[in-house]
Amino acid sequence: MQEFFKNYGGGLASLGGGIAGLFGKAGKNPSDAAMGYLNQIPGQTKPYYQPYMDAGKGALSNLQNEYGDLLNGTKQNQLGENYKQSPGYQFALQQALQGSNNAAAMGGNLGMPQHEQSNMETAQGLASQDYNNYMQNQMGLYGQGLQGNQGLNQMGYNANTGYADMMAQLLGTQGQYGAAGADWKNTQNKNNWANIFGGLGSLFGGGRQ
Repeated sequence: MQEFFKNYGGGLASLGGGIAGLFGKAGKNPSDAAMGYLNQIPGQTKPYYQPYMDAGKGALSNLQNEYGDLLNGTKQNQLGENYKQSPGYQFALQQALQGSNNAAAMGGNLGMPQHEQSNMETAQGLASQDYNNYMQNQMGLYGQGLQGNQGLNQMGYNANTGYADMMAQLLGTQGQYGAAGADWKNTQNKNNWANIFGGLGSLFGGGRQ
């Protein structure tokens, strides 16, 4: 028996190792360990991107609605529908009418048609100016709000772009590790078959000479 193992032990060990490698529990693929960490990246990083992605999505929807209102001409009506005469308008009107009345009285035209016409034109002019001032203020506030939505939309775009770039890089890295893992498996299988055939050759060739 000792002589048998002396002559055929090496072949049996090679054959057994090859069979164990092919059909038994092979060594751990090093790429699998790396994949375990890589697969955690999307779930670990997305919470940092998600708030900006959601805010950008909401801002984009708001912008689409606002631009639609601007293009179809309804936005000006919306901004002006709550207009009320300002306290400054009433004061300016009283001052203007008092001055007009004083001038008309001095000229003997107080209560005359031309005097009434002048007062009406003065009131209309002041009302138009007051409305324009109101609309300028409204448009300024609206512009700030629109700009804020544009900023949120840009942040959302940047967050989506950053996350997409990260995912693309991650997939590329996973592909590289996958290819490396396949090469490792192929090499292991090649070595195992070589051990099997080498062991068989040693056994049928009469062992060590």
